[in-house]
Amino acid sequence: MTKHDLAEIVKHFWFEGNFLGADPYGFGHINDTYAACFQVDDTVRRYVLQRINHNVFKNPEELMRNIEAVTTHLRNKIVATGGNSERETLNLIPTVGGETFYRSPLGNYWRGYTFIEDAQTYEVAEDLDHVYRAAWAFGRFQQMLSDFPADRLYETIPNFHHTATRFQAFVAAVERDVKNRASSVRSEIEFVEKRVGDTSVLVNLLDRGKLPERVTHNDTKFNNVMIDDETGSGICVIDLDTVMPGLALYDFGDMVRSGTNPAAEDEQDLSTVRMDVEIFDRVAKGYLDAAREFLTPTEVDYLPFSGKLMTFENGMRFLTDHLSGDVYFKIHRENHNLDRCRTQFKMVADMEEKQGQMESIVDKYR
Repeated sequence: MTKHDLAEIVKHFWFEGNFLGADPYGFGHINDTYAACFQVDDTVRRYVLQRINHNVFKNPEELMRNIEAVTTHLRNKIVATGGNSERETLNLIPTVGGETFYRSPLGNYWRGYTFIEDAQTYEVAEDLDHVYRAAWAFGRFQQMLSDFPADRLYETIPNFHHTATRFQAFVAAVERDVKNRASSVRSEIEFVEKRVGDTSVLVNLLDRGKLPERVTHNDTKFNNVMIDDETGSGICVIDLDTVMPGLALYDFGDMVRSGTNPAAEDEQDLSTVRMDVEIFDRVAKGYLDAAREFLTPTEVDYLPFSGKLMTFENGMRFLTDHLSGDVYFKIHRENHNLDRCRTQFKMVADMEEKQGQMESIVDKYR
């Protein structure tokens, strides 16, 4: 049983056909997502129906303006180059009132998308070719938006990848030590303190005009790319809630962070955790094959560093939450956030040892 009256919700959108029902869809942890089915003549047509989590995204109206602006731009680019705009970008379904979202009497925000058939997402990359194709899709996403003025977009999560600000939050958590955990994680705290200089590198380059502000996705996990069932191509980047102004390096770095470790993000056996150079090679080639034409030389120079920085930032966030009493990330066992932190820091240390290899790979494809 669903807790929402979906039959009532769908009446407020221009969905074609007669509503048959809706089932939960996908693996997302933030929004409520359904595949809604409609009878159209002799066929069944599916749409994506989604409730936006307004506890996480405090301003759904601005968020939807972002998505509308970005998907319109993408659609125009795809059409201009002879692509299929129904499959290569998300397409919003308007409400009967002509809006991009419907706000229910209960205060919930809903949106609809066309359903991209004959394609799917994968929780884990199946092979190195899959890695390449997903990285290419994220690079193409950035390339198509490289002429979109990022300052037109609302910052859905302020300072999301402002690593210096994340460090300040970490310092405050150490000082407060509300759960008396600081003494037991002294080595992890020192790990962060030794790398404080890294936290301001990219934001300083941005402030000095050495890096351009761009439209960025900010959640570049492989499961946010739809892979075509027939061709295996990465056809559509999804989950656009965190699209906002940022650095291209944030997206590349997060691909490296989330995609190059063969072990689980909360792996307790740290001997299995590493940055896989072969996977990094496919990420770098896929991304640069799509993005090298618009990236500046400085952006390309800092691609290897960005992988380390995004991994370090994530580990620091896990450690901050552990020190604060596990108030942000959901935990499923004692010291879960500490395990996550240690996995990220093991990755950072491994990347530091492999920095020369990473730089050689980027130079090979730049």
